[in-house]
Amino acid sequence: MTATVAESPFEEEEKRDGEGGGAAAPPDPFDRDVLPAPKGASRRLLGSLLRPHRARVAVAAVLLLLQQAAVQAGPLLVAYAIDRAVPALRAGDHGPLTAVAAGYALCALSSGGLQYAFVRAAARINQSVLLELRGRIHRHGQALSVDFHDRYTSGRLISRSTTDVEALRELLDEGLQELLGVTLSVVYICATLFWLDIGLGGAALLSFVPLFLLVQNFRRRSMRVYRKRSTAIATVIVKFVETMNGIRPVQAFRRERSGDAEFGELNDRHLKVNGDSILEMARYVVSSRLVANIAVAVIVLWSAQRVATGSLELGVLAAAALYLRRLYDPIDRLGMFLNSYQSAAASLEKIAGLLAQVPSVPEPVRPRPLPERSADMPGRPVVFEGVSFAYRTGGEVLPRFDLEIPAGQTVAVVGATGAGKSTLAKLLARFYDPTEGRVLLDGTDLRDLATPELRRGVVMVTQEAFLFSGTVAENIAIGRPDASREEIERAAKAIGAHDFITALPDGYDTDVRKRGGRISAGQRQLVAFARALLADPAVLILDEATSSLDVPGERAVQQAMDTVLRGRTAMVIAHRLSTVEIADRVLVMDAGRIVEDGRPADLIAGTGRFAGLHRAWRDSLA
Repeated sequence: MTATVAESPFEEEEKRDGEGGGAAAPPDPFDRDVLPAPKGASRRLLGSLLRPHRARVAVAAVLLLLQQAAVQAGPLLVAYAIDRAVPALRAGDHGPLTAVAAGYALCALSSGGLQYAFVRAAARINQSVLLELRGRIHRHGQALSVDFHDRYTSGRLISRSTTDVEALRELLDEGLQELLGVTLSVVYICATLFWLDIGLGGAALLSFVPLFLLVQNFRRRSMRVYRKRSTAIATVIVKFVETMNGIRPVQAFRRERSGDAEFGELNDRHLKVNGDSILEMARYVVSSRLVANIAVAVIVLWSAQRVATGSLELGVLAAAALYLRRLYDPIDRLGMFLNSYQSAAASLEKIAGLLAQVPSVPEPVRPRPLPERSADMPGRPVVFEGVSFAYRTGGEVLPRFDLEIPAGQTVAVVGATGAGKSTLAKLLARFYDPTEGRVLLDGTDLRDLATPELRRGVVMVTQEAFLFSGTVAENIAIGRPDASREEIERAAKAIGAHDFITALPDGYDTDVRKRGGRISAGQRQLVAFARALLADPAVLILDEATSSLDVPGERAVQQAMDTVLRGRTAMVIAHRLSTVEIADRVLVMDAGRIVEDGRPADLIAGTGRFAGLHRAWRDSLA
């Protein structure tokens, strides 16, 4: 029932030093804004978002095909009017010209109606895709392990689900329609020009060679710019969120001016990169218009010479001039699409990188249930078996050790800051998995427990009792959402929180607001203990649950601890030795090792570290 204790932590330290310095840690990919992802992840992500809407996409495509056919029929009707309807009119036949007028009106009406139907169908698809993408980001962010959130800032997550999703929305709402419209327009016009005259069709296609080279150059250059722009706006958001979350120390240490200067630098960087993207767009528009205008002038002059020699009809020339203008006009719109596309592609790359991350604490393939709990013993035994642990970004934190905690025993873990106390608690809560060895709950490896089963069995109360926006009753019932109001109130009464809750403006229905800011730290902690008691876990972890409280608040919470710990297995991480008084057993940690293990009275009577800490604490109270 005891832990393996290192005989001399100083000897162990010397051994590590004697083995030579460790290799430098590899660069952390989380330092970059774009997380690593398999090749083609962005394309597969977009495909998976659109796949459920294949039928709607097909309908929208048909609508756009018909709309473009109606639009591109106009110049053909002009050619027919010049070459056929006007001569027929001179001969007294009004039928062809009337047919041309009716056909033109029909095409205009059809084009407008089909455009409306297409926009409506596309909007439904786009909204569904964006809602699903935001939902995926939110669900995936919750599913990723604590290790991920320790390394990836909340500001970046916010940027992924706001700025980056918005960039994709712009592409789907406007850019994609532009691309499809331009593509269909080019195909229709080139096919019609070939049908009217092979020479005209060939000349039009030939003119696309320099335009294609311009587009390729713009795409390469703008992609680099938009990656930088997306990263720049993400850093602005990260800085903003960091400042607002830390507003108390910002104001307490008068960091407003320096923070504003740092924010200004990041904003200026974003402004510069944004300016670079505008310059790239301007270069592309000027170059493409120059090429297009030269191409139109050359083709029209050549066609006019052919009309003069009689090898081309005047109506065909008129139709060709209209089609050429329509052919090159969308080139600017293509640039706008590429603008949206590059921005969306950079954003989609970041979202795909986020969604490609897998939890470092995965769900078991074949989960096992915990054995039935004894009616007279709500706690369960805990065993650390050959466990060692190292964070991904650093060296070993907990060298190999063994530890057994019997069911119903309360173990206090003490030690200096950085000794490994909280890491030990996080392994028991399975926020991390051991690098080696395993942690057993009632004989079952934590890795074999499904998350709901684990969270019912093990509950952690942290130093800052986090309350969500909502009522007091809702916050207490988080561990058991189906609990009745009577059960919620019974838990609060057992903890000693009922009186202050009923004194609130709306009692249990009082909204605690953001992070529970409407009530004091001690009251938040009592609500957290009521939440833990209502959840009825077998194992309770208290991670420095009283370290931020004043003396009256600490006493109230300690009384609540007596209630909530009764009969349960508990690990109490303590900085204040007053908390240790409720423990059956004390573990003293140093540099990740358990250097003392025993009953509080036995350790106090000895000459070890805990005895010294206890004497110093008693002297501070004198």
